[in-house]
Amino acid sequence: MTSNQLQEVDTVIVGGGQAGLALAYWLAKEGRDFLILDQHGRPGDAWRQRWDSLKLFTPAKYDGLPGWPFPGDRLAFPTKDQLADYLEEYVRRFDLPFVSHVHVEEISSEDGGFVVAAGDRLWRTRNVVIATGGHHLPKRPAFAGELDPDIVQLHSQAYKNPGQLRDGTVLVVGLGNSGAEIALDVSGSHSTVLAGKPSGEMPMKHGRTAARFALPIVKFLGVRVLTLNTPIGRKAAPGFKSMAAPLIRTKTKDLAAAGVQLVPRLAGVSEGLPVLEDGTKVEATNVIWCTGYQEEYSWVKLPVFDEQGEPRQSRGVAEDVPGVFFIGQEFLFAAASATLPGVCRDARYLARRLATERRPEPDGRRAKETRMPTSR
Repeated sequence: MTSNQLQEVDTVIVGGGQAGLALAYWLAKEGRDFLILDQHGRPGDAWRQRWDSLKLFTPAKYDGLPGWPFPGDRLAFPTKDQLADYLEEYVRRFDLPFVSHVHVEEISSEDGGFVVAAGDRLWRTRNVVIATGGHHLPKRPAFAGELDPDIVQLHSQAYKNPGQLRDGTVLVVGLGNSGAEIALDVSGSHSTVLAGKPSGEMPMKHGRTAARFALPIVKFLGVRVLTLNTPIGRKAAPGFKSMAAPLIRTKTKDLAAAGVQLVPRLAGVSEGLPVLEDGTKVEATNVIWCTGYQEEYSWVKLPVFDEQGEPRQSRGVAEDVPGVFFIGQEFLFAAASATLPGVCRDARYLARRLATERRPEPDGRRAKETRMPTSR
């Protein structure tokens, strides 16, 4: 290895979304030596790549990261691009060491520490934080490949706007929040059929009034009550991980009012066309799969996962391998752990654990400490 291929650093954060940046703020404030590695070109790009009309479900007053409140109207619901621009400015404001265009291919152990590999670039580190979230690979049913090749197929990950679609009927598969929001988005220009059944619907109307009165209660429950420290939280956790969230902003009555046809779940394909559970064929020219994602951690070559592929961790601290941490995953500690309010609380806790669990350098040397500025 040449010197430009290998870099030594105390802590590597893999993933530069809101979870990685919230933790980075506290590490910088404590003068830690660390890097953020992200596969995108700019901070916030993961949000920029989502569909054009997407807005956050949380109001601006809950969307800021440590040290800098989200600017503007506190009861407004930011667009995905506004959040992306905020994250980019956050990196600049606190001068965080963000390394872009790095697709981490492997994390492995070496001499009591870890090696993070991305092509011919290597980082040797004492601590590694997996802040990518657990959902990486879009899921589609196996029979998706049997659809007529003339039907346009998009996963929600690739959907941007109705301009990507052919004329004719759009079948949206999956009635979670993504499915409901995308179906409403395309209904203005296309005949839209939405297949699936929601896991539930939030009882209050989403908007400024909810942001003022109801969402503070929801936030308190998601951050403080439904946690792995409480009996009710431990009981609720498996359901939160396995089921889609209840419909928050766009409800079934809103979809019906917009002319979206609600139909049973999709069961298969016949003669190239999608078929519902009741046997009805849908004459669709477009299918948008809002069928979620699957966890994919094959690139983490460390014994930190259980038989189901879930991280074995306690509040983000790996139970079996010292120096490995997780943040941003669904119900990591609380129901809100994958949301902006929950991420901020988890980041503060992990920063404290990183400070108290300092281990010797793999080669016995003292760790390098470089104080990072906390603001411009």
